Amino acid sequence: MDICRALFWYIVMIQEKVYRRFSVKWKWALGTTVGVFVVFLVFSLLMFRAFTQNALNAQHQEIDSALSAVSQRFTSVNTRNLTLDVIEPSLQPGNDHVRTILNDELIANVASKNLTLTIFDRDGVQLFTSHTNVVPMEHAERFVGQRLIRKNGHQVLVGRVPVYARNSNRVVGYVQMIDSLEQYHRMYVKLVKILVVLMLLGLMAIALWGYLLADWLLRPVEHIAKTIAEVEHDPKTSERVPDLLRNDELSDLGDILNEMVDRMQRYIDQQSRFVEDVSHELRTPVAIVKGHMDLLNRWGKDDPQILNDSIKASLDEMKRMETLVQEMLDLTRADQVEINFRHEATDVQDVVYQVYNNFSLIHPDFKFSLEDDIHENTIVSMYRNHLEQVLIILSDNAFKYSQERKEIHFAMSRNSREVQIAVQDFGEGIAQEDANHVFDRFYRVDKARSREKGGNGLGLSIAQKLIEGYGGSISLESSLGHGSIFRITLPISRLEE
Repeated sequence: MDICRALFWYIVMIQEKVYRRFSVKWKWALGTTVGVFVVFLVFSLLMFRAFTQNALNAQHQEIDSALSAVSQRFTSVNTRNLTLDVIEPSLQPGNDHVRTILNDELIANVASKNLTLTIFDRDGVQLFTSHTNVVPMEHAERFVGQRLIRKNGHQVLVGRVPVYARNSNRVVGYVQMIDSLEQYHRMYVKLVKILVVLMLLGLMAIALWGYLLADWLLRPVEHIAKTIAEVEHDPKTSERVPDLLRNDELSDLGDILNEMVDRMQRYIDQQSRFVEDVSHELRTPVAIVKGHMDLLNRWGKDDPQILNDSIKASLDEMKRMETLVQEMLDLTRADQVEINFRHEATDVQDVVYQVYNNFSLIHPDFKFSLEDDIHENTIVSMYRNHLEQVLIILSDNAFKYSQERKEIHFAMSRNSREVQIAVQDFGEGIAQEDANHVFDRFYRVDKARSREKGGNGLGLSIAQKLIEGYGGSISLESSLGHGSIFRITLPISRLEE
């Protein structure tokens, strides 16, 4: 029983494996081939039916014409029953009735078309036939008109019309015409052969076309699968789905995959950089705290001055570590705004005025000015707290480096697509070689003075990540000794429309 069960599951697994190996390309090709072939087969059968029916209708018309021509010979008959003596003068006068009838032009014409003419009296007794291929007037087959009858294993077309007496209008006999359909059957066999050949050629052509079409249509899937396999093997690979130039769903899927891989690699790089930066920045404060703790543990705890200095220094370093960790978390969140806050809407003027009023309140010794060139509501797709955070970072940066000329200037303007916000200070300014790196993580123009002011070199990096995460840009214009201007550009949201 266990062996049977194991064998059963093995067969199921083999079947599933075989099924999984039946690729989409072959499924597509097979489905296309079957579908198109069925349509082609139905169309061919309909055409075959139309041709054969048309040929059979031609045979019907030919018999009708022959019956009509023969029956007109007996319009002058005035007797109670047809006899050979009666029909002989109607066909062709002469002494030798057999020779005369066979030499009749009408009969010769009928015989040349593979038709058999037979004449019966009113009781069904055969009086004359042009061939031996005769369908007798049996009781069960006393019909008038045309009918397909099987004779000697073959179908023949039989047409029959009655002959009426001129005066009494009574049936005195029958004229029968038999078409052996030899020409029709030859044409039928030829059409069948042609149809079979066309079916085979059509099946091969459709199968080839289906495979080529499936290969062309599903070629992007191969590129996508290759890219996924490369990413699985090496998450930092540069392999991407090439530009397919298809303008269809698979092209969109390739673009989405490329974007997803780029985003994943950015997250990997961000995570690696986050770990490296945190380990690098925390190494110094941890070492300082550890040094003070070792000092106190050895002998410093007995000296009140050393104890107080060590505790104060350790608390300062712990506070700096707390600030650093918070800024690193803010930086990590800034890298993910495109995922979590892509559908937000914020009024730019409202936020700028709020930050302007708050800084004017907490720094009364500074001169603040605001130039507002926006005369309508301006909405951007950005989380309000993030825009406020960026403006606070820039304003706080301007405050820290404007201790001589205490003046900060805000400005706003817009066009049909973008809104621009500027924060200007008139402080120390930044040299060009330093201005190119101010948005780098942990970069400080003057490391000693930055540490005194409590900076970790992450504020501008956070601001840049937030602005770029919402599709905007931030730039710096600075002149050493004359101050700096930070410009923010954000796309105006469609919600405004």
